[in-house]
Amino acid sequence: MKQAVVMVSGGLDSTTVCYLLVSEGTEVHPIFFDYGQHCAETEWAKVQEVLPQEAMLPERLNISDIFRGSPSRMIVEADLWKEAVSDDDLYLPYRTMLFFAVAAARAQTLKILNVYSGFINSNHAKEIDCSTAFMNGLEELSRGVGAVRFHAPFREKTKAEVVRQALQLGVPIGRTFSCQASSSFPCGACPNCVERLKALAEAGNT
Repeated sequence: MKQAVVMVSGGLDSTTVCYLLVSEGTEVHPIFFDYGQHCAETEWAKVQEVLPQEAMLPERLNISDIFRGSPSRMIVEADLWKEAVSDDDLYLPYRTMLFFAVAAARAQTLKILNVYSGFINSNHAKEIDCSTAFMNGLEELSRGVGAVRFHAPFREKTKAEVVRQALQLGVPIGRTFSCQASSSFPCGACPNCVERLKALAEAGNT
């Protein structure tokens, strides 16, 4: 049976990747990164709630020391009643690159050669490390380092297309969590929430 390490966050995209792989007969090994994000416990709870039953038990990796002291509002939660949060406030440099490096190292330790992510081609101003160009460059770089290969099946899809696929696969969309600004409830205003709400509306109208 084909095996894959999947980076999961409890969000719609990574959860849908897990359902897609399970539907194809792949043995899914989910890994979750605690990088010090203020919503880590909420995300971890969602990971355990929304993954397909056929997936292996998720593994939690603590890399929180890397971003200790960061002023990013993904690390230090804002008081949304009093403070405005912009795209710039939510930026964490090298976060995605770090995720892929750790995932590749963990996968090779487990003797698994494929790492999957739910990253899509992002329109967020600061998230250049979630773009198709970045993913393509990462693949080229990884070929010269080791045997692990990266896969982002949604990197050329829109969020609405991912929602449609999630519906087809039976993903519990309503129980996933993708907010960047709030640790306990979707704020509805951060880039992830706005993109999600727009996609749900678009998918519902087709």
